[in-house]
Amino acid sequence: MERKEQQVFIDALKRELVPALGCTEPIAIAYCAAKARETLGEFPVHLDIRCSGNIVKNVQGVTVPNSNGLRGIDVAAVLGVVGGDPARELEVLEGVTGEDIRRTQELIGQNFVACSLQEDVENLYIVATATSEKHRAEVTIVNRHTLITKIMYDDQVLFERQPVEKEKYGEDWGCWSIGNILEFADSVDLEEIRPTLQNQIEKNSAIASEGLSGNYGARVGKTLLEVYGSGVHIRARAKAAAGSDARMGGCSMPVVINSGSGNQGMTVSLPVIEYARELCVSEEKLYRALAVSNLVSIYQKHFIGSLSAFCGAVTAACGCGAAITYLCGGSYEQICMTIVNTVANVGGMVCDGAKSSCAAKISSAVEAAITGHHMSMRGRYFQPGEGFVQKDIEETIKSLGYIGRVGMKETDTQILKIMLGQVEL
Repeated sequence: MERKEQQVFIDALKRELVPALGCTEPIAIAYCAAKARETLGEFPVHLDIRCSGNIVKNVQGVTVPNSNGLRGIDVAAVLGVVGGDPARELEVLEGVTGEDIRRTQELIGQNFVACSLQEDVENLYIVATATSEKHRAEVTIVNRHTLITKIMYDDQVLFERQPVEKEKYGEDWGCWSIGNILEFADSVDLEEIRPTLQNQIEKNSAIASEGLSGNYGARVGKTLLEVYGSGVHIRARAKAAAGSDARMGGCSMPVVINSGSGNQGMTVSLPVIEYARELCVSEEKLYRALAVSNLVSIYQKHFIGSLSAFCGAVTAACGCGAAITYLCGGSYEQICMTIVNTVANVGGMVCDGAKSSCAAKISSAVEAAITGHHMSMRGRYFQPGEGFVQKDIEETIKSLGYIGRVGMKETDTQILKIMLGQVEL
C-alpha cells in the first residue's frame, strides 16, 4: 500500500476517534452555544437554538452529562453558555460545577432560551444565537458535531467555510475498500495509531466497567451477564451494552467515539477487546483488529451520513464482527461474509433517538455480528439477490448506504413526528 493511501486511513482514525463527554448531540448543542457566548464576549440576555429533526430526536431522551440528571435541548444549550469551555469541543461540559447547574435551572425558568426545529436542512444542523443588550453572535454547525461552518458577530461574518464532506479526510474516498482496510491493518506501523487506539481501549473499557457496577438506564449489560452467564459471546455484548447504559444515563465519563457517536465507538471496540482477551492474542494483534473494526464502520457510515433513521449500531457491529473474524485468522472472503451476514440480519434496525434502549440495540447488533462471524468461519453466508445483498461486498455496503441515506428518509420524518406528538395514531 502506498504511503499516501496509508495516511488517509491514519488521518481517519485520528480525526474520528476522539473523546466525547456524553451523547454527542446534546454535547454538540452545548459546544455551539458555548462558542456563541465566547464570540459575543459577554453573558447573553437571551439564547436562541435552532436545530434539525435528527438533533431533536437524539437529544430528547438522554441525560445531559454533568447536569445532575437534567434532559433537553434547553439544558444542553444553557449549560454550555453558563459553564461550557468551547476549547474542549466534545468535552465542553467537563468543568461544569454545581453552581453552573443551579444557574442553568434558574435561567430556564426565566425563559432565557428558545428552542425550535429547523426544517429543510442537513440532518446534523445546529445554530446558536446569543444576544446581549447591544450585540448578537451566531454560530452554525453542519454535518459533523464540531464542524463550525459560520460565525457571525452582529452583521459581520467572522468565519465561514463550506460543509464539504471531502474536507473530512482531505482525500476522496477512492482508496477505501474492505481489501485496502485489511491491507492497511496488516502493514501499518502501529506507533502511528497506537496512542489513538490505546485511548479508545482505556476510556471505553472504563465506562463499560462503570455501567456494569452502577445502576444506569435499563441495565441491559447487567441483565445479559445475570441471565446468560459470562461466556465471551455474552461478555462482548454486555460490555458494549453497559457502556451505553452508563452513557445514555448521564455518566460523566468520556468515551472515544466513532463516526460522531459514542455508542458506535463502544460497539466497534469493546466486543473486540473481549475476544482478544479470550483468544489471548498479542497486543499488536488487538491494535490491528481495532483498526479493522473502526475503519470498516467509518467506511460504511460514510455512505449513510452522520444522522439518519438507520441505527448506527449496525455499521459499528459490522466493524466489530469483521475484527473478530480477523482475530480468529479469517480470510478476506470470510471477513466479507461476516459483514454481509450482519447487515442481512439487522440491516433494518431504525434509530428512534438516543436513549436507554440504545444499549439493547447494541446488544442485538453485536449478537448478529457474532452469529455472522461463526457462519462465515464455516463458509456460510447470505447470497446476492437476497434483499439488499449485492454481488460483492463493496456493492452491498453501497446498497446499505442507499437504504439509510435515501430509502429511510421518510421513515426518519415520521419517527420525528411521532416523537413530537404530531401524528394521530
